[in-house]
Amino acid sequence: MQSGLEQICRDPSAEELEHDFLWRTSRCLPERGRIGIFNRSYYEEVLVVRVHPEILRSERLPDGLLDEEAIWPERYRSIVDLENHLHRNGTRIIKFFLHLSEEEQRKRFLHRIDKPDKNWKLTLADIKERKFWHQYMAAYEACLGATSTKLAPWYVVPADDKKNARLIVSKIILDTFKSLHMHYPETDAKRQQELLSIRQQLMKVQSCGKLVRQNRTALSGGDGLSAEGG
Repeated sequence: MQSGLEQICRDPSAEELEHDFLWRTSRCLPERGRIGIFNRSYYEEVLVVRVHPEILRSERLPDGLLDEEAIWPERYRSIVDLENHLHRNGTRIIKFFLHLSEEEQRKRFLHRIDKPDKNWKLTLADIKERKFWHQYMAAYEACLGATSTKLAPWYVVPADDKKNARLIVSKIILDTFKSLHMHYPETDAKRQQELLSIRQQLMKVQSCGKLVRQNRTALSGGDGLSAEGG
């Protein structure tokens, strides 16, 4: 298994707005044998978009689908159906909500101002979004309750203590790996015979190479003696 990193860190493009809300992330899902890590995903479509319904109205949905009460349960169901489909096809999904307190967020924003190498992490948009703290908490509560399943669980991780949060996340990831019972392919008798045949071919090539080099050396030496005798 190889690691991979998939991130969606920008607003939807014109092309993405022409598709359903799951398409943007689905097209970036990792292929078999790889790990995908998403910092942003289709969950923004039931979090940020729910807090800011004007975004929903800009997504070019048919008028009949813009019921701002019915659309959220429908999107939750679409997400659960997708994740169940992925699980049936061999993809394991774990989801983390790093639960940061409002006060700890304020401290970290101040830290980003005080540390020049972290200035780039803070924008006015971050400060504006803090005004919607309670709306976001309500959106998260509704989302996690509707989309945390046995096959694709949400893990709510207390995140005020960075080291402890990282320890918890690491433990959950390692436990998930162990549950997959991954191992290197075992070598059976047929495979051993195949490897023996490959070894013999490689050794034969090496022997031929040595023989050619020895012949060339002998010829070169003979030419030298002949020159001296002349």
